[in-house]
Amino acid sequence: MKRLMIIVPCYNEEEVFESTAKVLDGVITDLAAKKKIAENSGIIFVNDGSKDSTWELIEKEQAKNSRVIGVKLAGNVGHQTAVFAGLDVAKDMCDMSVTIDADLQDDPKAIEKMVDSFINGCDIVFGVRSDRSSDSFFKRFTAQGFYKFMEKMGVKTLYNHADFRLMSNRAMRQLLLYKENDLYLRGLVMKLGYKTDSVYYSRTKRMAGETKYPLSKMLRLATNGITSFSLKPITLICIFGFLFMALSMMAAVALTVVSIVKATLYPWLILLISMWFIAGMLMFSIGMVGQYAARAFLESKDRPRFVIDKIIGNK
Repeated sequence: MKRLMIIVPCYNEEEVFESTAKVLDGVITDLAAKKKIAENSGIIFVNDGSKDSTWELIEKEQAKNSRVIGVKLAGNVGHQTAVFAGLDVAKDMCDMSVTIDADLQDDPKAIEKMVDSFINGCDIVFGVRSDRSSDSFFKRFTAQGFYKFMEKMGVKTLYNHADFRLMSNRAMRQLLLYKENDLYLRGLVMKLGYKTDSVYYSRTKRMAGETKYPLSKMLRLATNGITSFSLKPITLICIFGFLFMALSMMAAVALTVVSIVKATLYPWLILLISMWFIAGMLMFSIGMVGQYAARAFLESKDRPRFVIDKIIGNK
């Protein structure tokens, strides 16, 4: 039997932790009873610098459940890096892993279908949300807008797939070779090239607590994805720059004609329009190019993505 490790990044999840641990342990028990995974499969809870009692609950759960492994990161590094840290810990102890968020809005029952696809030869199995009716209008609107915007920017992504996926051991190890500090795992996994499959499920409501992906983090994730995988913004800058210059020239010509017809000069208006266009073009261009320059600067430091403070449990 192949060993499965379920990786769960946790940030301030004290309200849902106990129910999450119970549900995921039940999934492993059921799959092991069906002889689809090994009995010594387990769960890796990665504490991403939680400020509440999440780590204490992980320790308590591990003390009574040998399947549980707790990874305590030295500080808060963000969801994507926490998932990456979990994969790094899991790579030497399993044949496959499944990453899932602690709120269990992604259906744990879909893990069995993922394992079936792995048994049939797939290295990567994506969990895809077929129904988001449980989300609020704002959450659904921003999430769908996120996927469409990423597609328009030329970033290869899977619509309605977040970070709920199964990966084989070799896929995990290949992913860990990527050295980016600002991670966009959804894009990186798509680049691996191994055989893939998708399972579909309905997204449920969060059991308790608040979402760990508000609009600000979604925007940061989108920025990481675009600047890591796409050169299209640079192309758009050139196009916008040309359009701004053309429009400013047209506006200047139009105002000159009006000035001649009405025998009234508006030089200040012509100058103002030109300044607006040029200033807007420069600010937009410099800001976008600065994103790429900042990315290169941060990557050149080659700093470790995370620091592990403590690991508990039998690896």
